Amino acid sequence: MQHSTDEVATNADESSAQAPSHQPQRPRHLWLWLLLLVALAGGFLLFYSHGRAENTAVRPSLPPAISIVTATARTGSIGVYVNALGSVTPLSTVTIKSRVDGQLMSVNYREGQFVQKDDLLAEIDPRLFQTQLMQAEGQLERDQALLKNALVDLERYQAAYSKNAIPKQQLDTQVATVRQYEGTVKNDQGAVDNAKLQLVYCRITAPTDGRVGLRLVDPGNIVHAADTNGMLVITQLQPITVVFSVAEDYLPQIQQQLRRGQRLSVEAFDRTQQTKIGTGSLLSLDNQIDTTTGTLKLKAIFPNNDKSLFPNQFVNVRLLVSTQSGATLIPTAAIQRSANGAFVYVVKPDQTVAMQNVTVGTTDGDLTAVEGLQAGVTIAVDGFDKLQNGVKVIIRQAPKTGNARTTQ
Repeated sequence: MQHSTDEVATNADESSAQAPSHQPQRPRHLWLWLLLLVALAGGFLLFYSHGRAENTAVRPSLPPAISIVTATARTGSIGVYVNALGSVTPLSTVTIKSRVDGQLMSVNYREGQFVQKDDLLAEIDPRLFQTQLMQAEGQLERDQALLKNALVDLERYQAAYSKNAIPKQQLDTQVATVRQYEGTVKNDQGAVDNAKLQLVYCRITAPTDGRVGLRLVDPGNIVHAADTNGMLVITQLQPITVVFSVAEDYLPQIQQQLRRGQRLSVEAFDRTQQTKIGTGSLLSLDNQIDTTTGTLKLKAIFPNNDKSLFPNQFVNVRLLVSTQSGATLIPTAAIQRSANGAFVYVVKPDQTVAMQNVTVGTTDGDLTAVEGLQAGVTIAVDGFDKLQNGVKVIIRQAPKTGNARTTQ
């Protein structure tokens, strides 16, 4: 009986173990919806960011505005010049030589000194000529006494002849004696004047205003009137002249201005053509054209108040031939050139630039006359390596610097 009861219990346990469980389970479709939403959000974000990147890459960025200096075209006058290479020549160059023989006692100038006319430059030993002067004066006094005595005798002979006391021949002889003594006195007077002149020559003075060169003879040396080399050289610097040559083609224009009585201005510049040394006027023209070069020599005169022009100095010369009035003037630096010709960049009211072709005319240093551009138009002066049609610009103030050509 007990055995049957145990079996029944064991079967009951097995039956309870094999029976299905009835506890509640969480639905799986909720997690699927969540994963789907996350995937959709990520795809939307990826698509949006990719689209913005593509839009950013496709849309070109505007270039920054270029900073430039501008100028305004204006109406004015401009000179028509002829450029040439010239040489400075003094009006006078004097080589001072001794006019007497003697020892050089003193030199009263410094090398490079500016002297005035009649300034004492040097002195030669005058003692020999002082002695000659005394001898000549003594001879003159002696012959004057003889002449005086002969004149007294002539008066006596004339009185005696009037009374027939002496013959006519004796009177004529006395007249001839008087004339002989008069000639001797004149000769003696010439000797006295010559001795005085030699004394004057012992004092060497400046014959003109100018600058003294290097000393050629030192004190103590014996100088002679026949010496080939001088004692010093004086060069006149004020005024001074410049000789230059121009092509014969300009001769009619120059002569036309001269016939009208016009004063043609001439400017002298240094080798770099940047610094103006002086301003003068045309003085004269040569009388013939050089057939080998086809040029004509001209001479201009300069006051040279600051002594900047120096003899034998090479200078660049500009001769003003005529003046062009009513021209449109712009800075020379604003003109650019291409295969199609000259052009400028015009600044429009909307602060953009545009190319405009121009015809270049007369150029005078920093200014150039052009055609095809109206006065009052604003143009670019720099920044050409970055400029092109339609580029935006910013105008800046030009630095305060001197002109390309300055005056010394």
